[in-house]
Amino acid sequence: MAAPARRLLRTDPQEDARQAFARDVLAGLAADRKWIPAKYFYDEEGSKLFEEITQLPEYYLTRTETHILEENGAVIVQHFPAGAALIEFGSGSSIKIRIMLAAADKLAVYVPVDISAEFLTASAAALQKDFPRLSVLPVAADFTRPFSLPLSAQKHPRVGFFSGSTIGNFEPREAENFLRHAARMLGHDATLIVGVDLVKDTKILHAAYNDASGVTSRFNLNLLTRINRELGADFDLDQFEHSAVFDRGQSRIEMHLVSRKRQCVSVCGRAVEFAAGETIHTENSCKYTLESFSSLARRAGWTPLA
Repeated sequence: MAAPARRLLRTDPQEDARQAFARDVLAGLAADRKWIPAKYFYDEEGSKLFEEITQLPEYYLTRTETHILEENGAVIVQHFPAGAALIEFGSGSSIKIRIMLAAADKLAVYVPVDISAEFLTASAAALQKDFPRLSVLPVAADFTRPFSLPLSAQKHPRVGFFSGSTIGNFEPREAENFLRHAARMLGHDATLIVGVDLVKDTKILHAAYNDASGVTSRFNLNLLTRINRELGADFDLDQFEHSAVFDRGQSRIEMHLVSRKRQCVSVCGRAVEFAAGETIHTENSCKYTLESFSSLARRAGWTPLA
């Protein structure tokens, strides 16, 4: 019997989400080194562009992680309790989770959590159709903050899934804090599956974030389009350009939007000055070794399992 269709659970009221967006953008643009949290990339257009990025020949991360899950999914799901609820932090289009859902036939509930409600609703509906015996309960929320799990999911032992090397977008201290947050959301004795990108040749890293077709550039610039639309700003996208560089000392890719000239932009009625060449730091992608990430996980209270 197919599970009944369920409405989207939104734990962040839309107006509150807009206020948080405005607050974070204004605070970041007022900083000595301007920055905007990477989570705001993912409006509906940003989510679509990111899915396009994952298909690019230069972007090795998705192909590699998908291969790992295909090769090891049956072994990974052996660590799942029978009748578990699988909670995915930042589900996106849910492509990789399909591998896990197909392998984990004893799962009872799947809870995709994502900040982009429109994208989430469509993905969850497709999954419910393809996995009719599974209860699919989407939650529209900022997964980095406390959110409410559906009541039926709270009745089951929980497993977390955090793929795509998204944890690399956090500074190491932020990543440690996220792992603690995940532990609180999942509860005692939970299991968490994490995708982590490893340190590798800088040429490979540079190509992955500076693709020849310019999709990553459009993804980065779409953040300004969203700010214009939702916060009444007047960024001229032609006066900013995408930049991604590898910082060896921090072991991370840094993504920036670079001002092409001296200019003044209005955001929420406030003037924001830019010097020529000044940047907005929009994303980090930290690269780890197995040892460095295991150490970070232990500090957050997790025990590396496999």
